[in-house]
Amino acid sequence: MTTLNMTKVPSRAPSGTASWLQRGWRLCLMLVLLVASLGVTQMAVAQADPDREMTTAAPGITADQWRQVRSGETGPNYRDSRHESNYNLINSSGETWRILRNRWVSPFGMIAIGGMAALIALFYFIVGRKHLEEPRTGRKLLRWSLLMRALHWTVATLFITLALTGLNLLLGKFVFRTLFGDAVWAWMIAASKVLHNYLGPIFGVLLVIMLVSLIKENIPKKHDWVWFKKGGGMIGKGHVDAGFANGGEKAWYWLLASVGILVVASGFVLDFPNFDQGRDTMQWANIIHAVGALGLTAVSLGHIYIGTLGTEGALEGMTTGYVDETWAKEHHNLWYEEVKDQAISEEELAARKAGDSGEPSAAKPS
Repeated sequence: MTTLNMTKVPSRAPSGTASWLQRGWRLCLMLVLLVASLGVTQMAVAQADPDREMTTAAPGITADQWRQVRSGETGPNYRDSRHESNYNLINSSGETWRILRNRWVSPFGMIAIGGMAALIALFYFIVGRKHLEEPRTGRKLLRWSLLMRALHWTVATLFITLALTGLNLLLGKFVFRTLFGDAVWAWMIAASKVLHNYLGPIFGVLLVIMLVSLIKENIPKKHDWVWFKKGGGMIGKGHVDAGFANGGEKAWYWLLASVGILVVASGFVLDFPNFDQGRDTMQWANIIHAVGALGLTAVSLGHIYIGTLGTEGALEGMTTGYVDETWAKEHHNLWYEEVKDQAISEEELAARKAGDSGEPSAAKPS
């Protein structure tokens, strides 16, 4: 039996000159970071002080000027900078938008997300994880190709990033600003805004590509209605029929194809305010975007739970591409009957990967 020599080779200590250079470089980096943090702190303090912010935005403004704005006596200096705008600085539509956003959309959105998380946790502790009823056969079926897995995980990562940054933009000031202070809060909100604005269009394009790629597998069938009536198999006895995608997966698909596209479209209106869209259009786009995104985030928690912790074997399909015959038979029996002759053993799969023979197309219904 061959033994490995695990003797550790001592690392070469840096020379005196190199050591001083490393220390000097680190000191310079610390000074740069210190100066940058002081600058961020000053900006945050300026934003946190309403009087200072007003002085910067409108220096020397008087009570008479505010009276002119409120009464509608607007000159060129008190109008919105948008093309052909005739709004006052203070207007009723802006107040309506603020009330809808702060009193209705934000609190009820958090109730929806928090309530969904609580229901999932309660379901897990009462019912538990859904395990396979029969032992695994060891024979594998290719369910997702490498391309589809890469597309799914890219879209999923962007979705989660946009959800977190969107929640921070909507509600973060009530939490993180109090916890971490103005300096950290200013950095968090700036980073969230940049990520949300730049990643949103990429998510929209990839979402459309994914929806087009999966439309054939998600066309509603008669057995999908039975799947819903039996609660995906939790009501009554016996398995419920399901093709490549079951009723729940199809519902999630069409929710993304409707509400998801609406969120993407409203996001484009907000992201590119250079097509002469008026303030009313931007305000309503913001409300639609927030309501749709909060709803999708709440529902996505159920999708994530079922695809990971809630169902044995579900995550394997989207990580390795392959699922066990037993899993396919129990959860997607109609699809299994059509592709069961394509199953391969674990030895064949290992040999295929070792030989780097490539990955065949995913087994799809004929």
